[in-house]
Amino acid sequence: MRAIQIDRFGTPDVLGIVEAPRPEPGPGDVLIRTIASSINPVDDKTREGAIGEGTPPLPMTLGWDLAGIVVEGGGSGLRTGDRVIAMSHQLGSARGTWADLVALPARAVAPAPQAVSLNEAATLPLPGLTAWQTLDWLAVSAGERLLIAGAAGAVGGLALQIARARGVEVDALVSRDAQLGFARDHGAGLVTTDAHTLQNRRYDAVFDTFGAFVTEAVADGGRYASIATQAGPVPDLSSRGVRTTVNQVREDGAGLRELAGLVDEGVLRPRVHSTFGLHEIGTAHERFRRGGLAGKITLAF
Repeated sequence: MRAIQIDRFGTPDVLGIVEAPRPEPGPGDVLIRTIASSINPVDDKTREGAIGEGTPPLPMTLGWDLAGIVVEGGGSGLRTGDRVIAMSHQLGSARGTWADLVALPARAVAPAPQAVSLNEAATLPLPGLTAWQTLDWLAVSAGERLLIAGAAGAVGGLALQIARARGVEVDALVSRDAQLGFARDHGAGLVTTDAHTLQNRRYDAVFDTFGAFVTEAVADGGRYASIATQAGPVPDLSSRGVRTTVNQVREDGAGLRELAGLVDEGVLRPRVHSTFGLHEIGTAHERFRRGGLAGKITLAF
């Protein structure tokens, strides 16, 4: 079967399509034929060698997101031919999803949303679970005030939609003027590119997707969560009674089931910027690195 692997770190030209052994599902695994995946920042950093300690050994198959068709359901209750989505914690498990066939634990797999294509569904797993799990840690409830820094990105855009569906009042900090409309259209109140316009100590919670560290925005006794692991820890705000975390995503089939339901209800709208075939993987990474995306880069198998 085909797999996209690297045998050294470097620029996108280190990515290659290789013939890899067919995976042998273990007890409790689901074997999935990949239809689509997508590129995430962690894939780019892994290829570059920027992850450092904890990177799986070379050669490695990359990829975290997966949308596909069940080949063998094992004892999961999933049947051959079912459409599914999944997220593999590639750094922790060394199970990359950029391959024709992927075996993953049933607990990481969920039925795909029916309202969108598998190409669109492939944009959900990693950013969707990151948004879902971080919002759960922040424990924002209806009527509370939430600031999302990076509210038009892959994670922030989904977090904005989920939070609004929960009745949370959301303000948005975005990186450029072209993103203002997206945040407003998806229910944000105040939308700005200038962190200095945010009112100090106004928000019950802050969801920081890129290391903005707008710590003065969170109210005393509030919560501040960052997902920007490369930016380091959130400054200590314990003197103000503020709980802080740098949240890291985990495999979570139950969370994916919830996300798929929100898509089918029309609450979440996946965004695809452009789609590339496997033989265009280098070009796809180059486009990802240029930024300015209005959605995700997907890979069609």
